[in-house]
Amino acid sequence: MNNSQEAKTLGDWAKIAIQQHYQKILKHEALVLKDKDPEELHQMRVGMRRLRTAIAGFSCAVILPKSVDEKKVGEIATVLGKLRDLDVLQETLNTIYLPELSKTEQKKLEKLFNKIKKRRKGIAKITKEILHKNIYQNFKKDLNAWLEKPVYTAIASLPTEHILPDLLSPQISAFLLHPAWIVGSHVNKAENIIDFNIPAKPLEDLSHQEEMTLHSLRKEAKRTRYLMELLLSFYGENYQEMLKKIKQVQEVLGEIQDGFVLRQILGQVYGHDLQKILPIMAQKIREHRSQNGLRWEELRQFFLSPANRTQLRLSIQSPELILETVV
Repeated sequence: MNNSQEAKTLGDWAKIAIQQHYQKILKHEALVLKDKDPEELHQMRVGMRRLRTAIAGFSCAVILPKSVDEKKVGEIATVLGKLRDLDVLQETLNTIYLPELSKTEQKKLEKLFNKIKKRRKGIAKITKEILHKNIYQNFKKDLNAWLEKPVYTAIASLPTEHILPDLLSPQISAFLLHPAWIVGSHVNKAENIIDFNIPAKPLEDLSHQEEMTLHSLRKEAKRTRYLMELLLSFYGENYQEMLKKIKQVQEVLGEIQDGFVLRQILGQVYGHDLQKILPIMAQKIREHRSQNGLRWEELRQFFLSPANRTQLRLSIQSPELILETVV
């Protein structure tokens, strides 16, 4: 992280994190408004998500204007996210599915691409509008003013390494206690307990509510990853290995969610008898769902393991020892 040599207190690190992600947002803003390159939108959205995590993670140390609070930043990020989700869907179709289809099925997919194009045009307009509205303009104006004269709480003067475990523990707990870990699990009715030795039911058998619960864990994994990455300089190998696993959870649940979204929009365009209309497409979707299901089950078992859960908790406990070797 830039300026890490100068940062001593929790307040110092809070300002560095907030400023870093805010600058990334500004860097991509102009090109997002031009809407020429989907990667610019992705990077601006990531900046917003990471800024939101920094604001939440350092909330005990900073006093921010209301226009820059976690909720307001989240509202802006959500609008950017809707456009990004369509770009991801279109890219997935073009790179993963389309090359595998017959000419006949490729032709039939034109109807889907037209629907995505029409929907994207409307959302792109909304995205450009919000970047000109008061919610975004006030956010920038007030955050610029805060960065010029930051306002901190009393606890911001504490040395960062002394309280990092306290900052991380609530997010780690939220991640480990998320109900998605037991979605689809087998319940031993005789003893009324979950039998973790039996794999969870297949993704295609999940209810809509269960799908939404998995999607919720993806968001929790993302928040956990972003917060841990903010503090990466203070920790060593065990911490980094756990961070990699959490990133994998975010990624595989993201692919699973993309599959749910694809299934939904295909149903809207072609009805629910996809096997008859697009048989190769239907088969490829099943294959990807199966692959992602296996990857998810492996990660699910990893984070349900008492030993691994303990290892994750321990990995955040001694930052000051690592800090001496890093700084």
